[in-house]
Amino acid sequence: MVVTITNMKQDELRNAGEKLYDELQRAGLDVLLDDRDERAGVKFKDADLIGIPYRITIGKKVSEGVIELFDRRTKQSEDVRIGDVVAVLRQGSHD
Repeated sequence: MVVTITNMKQDELRNAGEKLYDELQRAGLDVLLDDRDERAGVKFKDADLIGIPYRITIGKKVSEGVIELFDRRTKQSEDVRIGDVVAVLRQGSHD
């Protein structure tokens, strides 16, 4: 899975993404952090090209405590509370 920070210039997004990345690593999940200074679309396309199965998007909803979890296999996305991400990923075969 990859944690994608949509705008590295926004401290709130960058900090939330880095914190979530650390939390996922501590939980033993296989995770990458896309903290490149690129447009979100470029990051999404690269994750698809590489074949990363799950994308966690840190975007404007982070101010509400919500991220987007995208499953590449089903092409479905869902909003998940940041505090629930590890549990949601462990429920399914999201690693």
